[in-house]
Amino acid sequence: MSRTPLLKLEWRFVSSFEMGRMTVADWRTLDTQRAVYRSELQAEQVLRLLRVQKDDPSFGYPISNYRHCLQSATLAHRDGQDEETVVVALLHDIGFDACPARHGAFAAALLGGYVAERHVWLLEHHQVFQDHHVGEHYDTLLDRNARERWHGHPHFEWTAAFVARYDQAAMDPDYDTLPLEHFEPMVRRLFSSEPRSR
Repeated sequence: MSRTPLLKLEWRFVSSFEMGRMTVADWRTLDTQRAVYRSELQAEQVLRLLRVQKDDPSFGYPISNYRHCLQSATLAHRDGQDEETVVVALLHDIGFDACPARHGAFAAALLGGYVAERHVWLLEHHQVFQDHHVGEHYDTLLDRNARERWHGHPHFEWTAAFVARYDQAAMDPDYDTLPLEHFEPMVRRLFSSEPRSR
C-alpha cells in the first residue's frame, strides 16, 4: 500500500510512522497543515455525515432522519432563527441512526466548539425533552416528565421550546422542506471559525 495523498502538493509527511518518534518539526508541520485541512474540509465531512443518510429508509416515522433534520432546519429558518440555531436544528439528530442512545451527546461533541452554550446544553438534553411529547397512550416505563429535573436551569425553556417547535413536530411528509443545498453555506460558515475550547 502507498501513503494517502496530502491535501496540498506543497505539504510534507511527518518523518515517522509512530507518534512517539515524531520530531518537534513534525508536530509543527502537523499543527500548521491540520489548521488548513480542518478549515477546508471539516464542514464537508460534517455534511457528508448527513448526506449519507439521504436514501435511508424509515423504521416507522413518516420521513427518514435525513428529511427530519432538513425539516427541523427549515422550520427554524422560516421562524427567523439566527444561522447558528438553524445549523443546530439541521444537525441535532445527525447521529440518530448511528448512535441512537447517545445521539444528543454525539451532536453536542460535534458542534460544541462552534455554538453557544445554550445550544450545547440543548443538544445534550434534547432526547429527554423529546420524551415529554410522547402521548399518554404510550405504554412504557418512559417518564414523560423526566425533563423537570432541570426545571429552572438557564437553558431549560429554550430546550423545551426548540424540541416542541423544531424537533417533535418535524415529521410531516407533505411539508415543503428546503433542500440540504440551502443550508450548506451556513454549515461552512459555522465550521470556518476557530473552535472554542470547553
